Amino acid sequence: MTHVPRSACRGIVVLALLLVAIPTLPKTVFGADEAPKPRYNVLFIAVDDLRPQLGCYGDASIQSPHIDRLAQRGIVFSRAYCQQAVCNASRASLLTGLRPDTTRIYDLSTHFRANIPDVVTLPEHFKKHGYHTQGLSKIYHGGLDDPKSWSVPHWMPKAQTHFDKEIRRRIQETIRELESQGIATQKRPLETDPATGTVLRLSGRRTVHGPAWEAPDVADNLLHDGQTTDRAVKLLEKLNKRDKPFFLAVGYIRPHLPFVAPRRYFDLYPPASEMPLARNPFPPRDVPKVALYDSLELRGYTDVPDSGPIPEETRRNLLRAYRASTSFIDAQVGRLLDELDKQGIADRTVVVLWGDHGWHLGEHDIWGKMTNFEIATRVPLILSAPGRKHPGARTDALAEFVDIYPTLCELCDLPIPENLEGASLAPVMNEPARPWKKAAFSQYPRAGARMGHTMRTDRYRYTEWRRGDKIVARELYDYQTDPEGNVNVARDPDNKELVAGLSRQLAAGWRGALPEGREAK
Repeated sequence: MTHVPRSACRGIVVLALLLVAIPTLPKTVFGADEAPKPRYNVLFIAVDDLRPQLGCYGDASIQSPHIDRLAQRGIVFSRAYCQQAVCNASRASLLTGLRPDTTRIYDLSTHFRANIPDVVTLPEHFKKHGYHTQGLSKIYHGGLDDPKSWSVPHWMPKAQTHFDKEIRRRIQETIRELESQGIATQKRPLETDPATGTVLRLSGRRTVHGPAWEAPDVADNLLHDGQTTDRAVKLLEKLNKRDKPFFLAVGYIRPHLPFVAPRRYFDLYPPASEMPLARNPFPPRDVPKVALYDSLELRGYTDVPDSGPIPEETRRNLLRAYRASTSFIDAQVGRLLDELDKQGIADRTVVVLWGDHGWHLGEHDIWGKMTNFEIATRVPLILSAPGRKHPGARTDALAEFVDIYPTLCELCDLPIPENLEGASLAPVMNEPARPWKKAAFSQYPRAGARMGHTMRTDRYRYTEWRRGDKIVARELYDYQTDPEGNVNVARDPDNKELVAGLSRQLAAGWRGALPEGREAK
């Protein structure tokens, strides 16, 4: 028998232990790259015309338990603002990370790729970095989807809007009558990208509506948004089984007009006769006429007068129907959150919920969006990400929709494109009370080549209406003394220096308002 020295035995034992340990040691020990950590998924929830009128925003009159549950997992941005209070412009800005004066999108019929064809959108950026990206229902504005953003074709639900047979009969009768006169009631492509098939411009149309609200006694999934949730729930289960992270964008149509929701969501609220009307149903004092909007979006519905005062009964019905539609969407969000939990992926999924702009419900005698007022530009924004320090927090930091693109990049450890015109909100999520942006910026065009640029600071909203280089009107609202923005004090002689300073700040623009250490490149 061969004798093995004791020192050699010790060496053999050490070598054996090392071989056993090798699979658990970092790959860098052996010269290979470190194993990449799993990347977070993204659940991107877009809600049309949703006001920050929710329980998590301090409104106890709204039944929104599921959105409130999301808020408890994440952070509520109490002062977030869209860049333009209308669907197409707001969504184009958010999804490109660029402001309306860069996208040059101010209307409802032009695709941003008509002006910036090579821009890389938020979901496209994730797709380029190994994510499966998929869009359901209204993410981009209707008829202006962006195929380059998605790994698979975009999906739209197919459902009816109204359920009362007589309402549907009258709508179809009106459509036939208009079409017989050569008046188009459907949009059609006017310009298409020959390489991708992307619709770049849409035609106009005469939209045919029924009443502004309905409360049918039907299941959720007989409506567009219920069908969208059904689809999203199935996809979450399917995507969880794949070996790559996902970016799932789920778009909800309500509470956009008409306010149609299953009757049980109406039953959550008192009768319409008890709905509280807006406290300020009048234009701001000394407001320039260019700042106002005549509620045309609402007046196209058959139960609303074409002009003049809207009857009180109609207003109260609309207020109840808007609340019911909001609670209907809240229930859909709840199903999404339940599925994240069921699939065991809540702790590795970033969730963002946003409403594309605010909506006047009678404030300043306006119904709809399309203004530069606080009610139209202030939006709900809730972000939840694994590992954040302050779940359930609320921040007063000024935030903008252009910030969402860089924020999701940072949260998911993706590079942030240098051309973006916002700042990541990830630092605020870790430190909600930290100093942040000096101002948030929005804008809205008016007929006659007039553009209103507006700026929200900690205390003020200052707006300049311009035709070319000429200022044709100004607005200034002091939210410390006038929290509802009911008095325009821009022409007050005592505010001359204040207006001059705010005008300089507005001219310096978003680059001059970025938080310290986040300067534009």
